[in-house]
Amino acid sequence: MDRESCSACNCRMKHREKSEYKDLIKRLNRIEGQVRGVRKMVEEDRYCVDILTQVAAIHSALNSFNKVLLAEHIRSCVVDDIRAGKDETVDELCAALQKLMK
Repeated sequence: MDRESCSACNCRMKHREKSEYKDLIKRLNRIEGQVRGVRKMVEEDRYCVDILTQVAAIHSALNSFNKVLLAEHIRSCVVDDIRAGKDETVDELCAALQKLMK
């Protein structure tokens, strides 16, 4: 199992493979840049529709990030827990999916 708990904050942690980590960070950096770009557009009084178009692109990028992270979570954490007899993981997954689908 590649998950553990942090004793300092009692939060759960997961070790990620280097390739997964790099991909997630790359996606987040791109999203961060898009958000900074939207801020600049607002500061420059850019046209509303142009800003909304960029916000839609950010939303799409966040959805893509969530899909990648969720798929990896299911392939690793969920499968490992079910194999270990931790059926409550299915409830946790369902709750996470409900949050994503708001």
